[in-house]
Formats: sequence, structure tokens, C-alpha cells
Amino acid sequence: MLQFAGKSKKFKPTPPQVLTFGFIIIIFVGTILLASGPANTGDPMSYVDALFMATSAACVTGLTTINVGIDLTHFGQVVLLLLVQIGGLGFTTMASLIAIVLRRRISFRERLILQEAMNQSTLEGIVPLIKKVIYYSLVIEGCGALLFSARFLAEMPVGQALYFGLFHSVSIFNNAGFDLFGMFPDRASSLIHYVEDPLINIVSMLLIILGGLGFIVISDLITYRINRKLTLHSKVVLTASAVLIVVGTIVILIFEYTNPNTMGPLDFLHKLSSAMLQSVSSRSAGVSTLDTGSLRQATQFMIVLLMFVGAAPGSTGGGIKVTTLAVLVGAIYTMARGRQDVVMFRNRLDQDRIHKAITLTLLSFFLIVIATMVLSATESAPFLSILFEVTSAFATTGMSAGLSGHLTTFGKLFIVLLMFVGRLGPVTLAFALTSTPEKEKFRHPEGRITIG
Repeated sequence: MLQFAGKSKKFKPTPPQVLTFGFIIIIFVGTILLASGPANTGDPMSYVDALFMATSAACVTGLTTINVGIDLTHFGQVVLLLLVQIGGLGFTTMASLIAIVLRRRISFRERLILQEAMNQSTLEGIVPLIKKVIYYSLVIEGCGALLFSARFLAEMPVGQALYFGLFHSVSIFNNAGFDLFGMFPDRASSLIHYVEDPLINIVSMLLIILGGLGFIVISDLITYRINRKLTLHSKVVLTASAVLIVVGTIVILIFEYTNPNTMGPLDFLHKLSSAMLQSVSSRSAGVSTLDTGSLRQATQFMIVLLMFVGAAPGSTGGGIKVTTLAVLVGAIYTMARGRQDVVMFRNRLDQDRIHKAITLTLLSFFLIVIATMVLSATESAPFLSILFEVTSAFATTGMSAGLSGHLTTFGKLFIVLLMFVGRLGPVTLAFALTSTPEKEKFRHPEGRITIG
């Protein structure tokens, strides 16, 4: 079609804008459904609470202002679970699945959007990766559902056990952390009732770790037997994740070992398993076998640090990502040694990666600081509880020190914004809100300032 001079150009959203608008539409639809009568056991929840829950589910956070097991009907719970699944895999992945089933060709522009959604640096192999994402997710969630259901059969009817198994497998693998155990009046929320159950603990940790490693790493691990090779990305993710799990477990075990409200009554093995699950879950999942509100302040602050780091890129988790932390540590080590290049596993990192890691970390840090200051002025709660809730929302972890249910309307809407920004990422959102940058036509002269 011919375009005449003076005519306005047709608006073509950039990939970051497509992702942003897509999540907004999903959250809007989820809000309408969750606020409807069929989704609630009693009076329909307010639109503010429905928006909070829809955002928490679509952004795979897990924070909640209601009791999911009591206040939502089966229809409402299924809506919540579908939002978790779409949010965990990404709506672009789900749209690609439909296109693949209908045998429709995925265009170059759609591949660019998928590249942005999966946080990939190139378009190479993006469609095969999407197919692997869908396949691996269904297989892992299916195995988790079967194992959970087998355990729940000992205390529930067959239908309920299967339903609980599927719900919690999808919720935990996608690092959302919603649970239905609040429907039992004699039990606490999350997995506290199963603190001494080895099957629930092990399966939960495996689901969280697999969901948090990212599909690129899972694919690398599966094909390792054939090619005997891991990418640099997989090596960094696996190493950084292992270090964080071990360090987190040791610190939490030390601080909570004698706490009578958490680990005190447990034997050593159960203390160790609960500390490990808490360490694994703190980086994005949000489930726990310990009462988060009863943890000592030192432990809560350690969890804040773990939440801030989060999971791996291309995973269902949030945070600044373990690779970002690894790059920052590598840059500090390089500068301390007086060297120029950041080297990991005999590979030199591009300066662009280092600049992006620093930018992302500082943007995230400043956002959390500002949000904590704002909510400290509007909410009646201790500073650490507010910092905990803010970091949990931004990192899409879903762990709560008990503040979510007592937030003001402004506080709820502010947490909704944090969850949304945290799921998209501050850098992606910044690109979505700005026009396409023009290439610089000149460079300024180099200047020097004193650092340190």
C-alpha cells in the first residue's frame, strides 16, 4: 500500500511495549473474572483486591490479601492457576503454542517479541526453545502433580488429592507460591504443616529449583549427556545458584537453630531440610515450612537479600537474577586485582553485559528504597516488615511477614505496581515507556572524575 507524505505513520509497538501491554490485558481480564460472583464463595471481592490477586498471579508473585482456599470457589482457584501458568511461561509463549498447534508460521516480528520475553541475546533457535519450554514445563508439572497427589491421598479423597497435587505443582514450579491449605481450620498457611514431611520438602525444592534455573539451563542439562558441554550461561547459573543455596541454608540454620517459634522443636535433619527449603524458596517461590513472621530479624534480612537476587534469566522467577550478581562479583574481583577484563570460565565478558548488570541493579535498588520510604509513610508497620514486603513484591517472591492482609488501599495499589514492574523488569519497562532511541550522531570529549 502506498503511503503519502504528511500521513501519520502507523503505530508499531516495540517488543518491550508488546510485553507490557500484554501483561496489562491479562491482569485486566483476570481482575474482572476474580471480582465476579462465580469466583467467590461469599460476597464478590472488591476490585482493588481482585486487581491485587490478578497481578500477583500473572506476575507469579504469590502475595495475597485473601484466603485462597476459603474465599475463592473452584472456578476462582482455576482462574488464579491459569493466570499463574500464563504469567510463568509468558503470554507470548502461550500465544506461540496456539500458533504451533494451528501450524501457523511465526513471523520475524513475533520472534523479536519472543526474544525479548525469553531474555535472549539472539534470535537463533528461539522457536525450538519455545517448544522445549512448553514440553519441559508440562512434564515437570505433571511429575510434581503425581508425587504431590500420591502424598495427599493419605489425608484426602482421591478427587481432592489430585486437584491439590495439580494446583500446588503448577503454583510452586512457576514460583508463585499460592496454596489451598488455608481451607483447613487446624492448619497454618503454606507448607508449615509438612515441615517434617521429606516427600513434600524434596519435591517442593526440586520444583522451585527447576523453575528458577530457567529453561535454557534445563535444556543444556538434558543434552549434556550427548554433547558433554554446557554453555557459559548455564555454568554461571548453576554455580551461582548452588553457592546461594548453600550460603542461605547455613545462615538461616545458624540464626533459627534455637528459635522456639520456628526450628527450635525440630531435630537436626528437619532443621536442615527446613533451612534449605527456606533458602531455595526465598529466591522466588514464596512457599515455606516455617512461619515467616516468626523468623528472627537477622533471618528476615537475609531473606530480603536472597529475594533481591532472585532466580535465573528466562525462568519463572524474579529479582535482579543470579547472573547479574555473578557479573557484579566478577567485576569487583577484576577491579580488585587490577585487571581490565571480567573473565568467567575462561570466557571474557563484553562491557555491555557489565554495564547492563550495574544499571539493572541500581535501578532495582533505588526502586526498592523509594517504595519502602513511601510505604513507611502510609502503612502502620515496622520498617523491616515493609522492606520485606516491598522486596518480595518487586522480586515476585510472594513471601510475606504478614503485612499484605493489612495494607491500605493505597498500599495495595502500590504493591500491585511493584509486582508489575518486578515481573517485566525495570529496564524492559523503561524501554517500553520511551520511543525508539536514535543513534548518537557525535560523541562528547572524554572527561575524568575521581572515584573512591
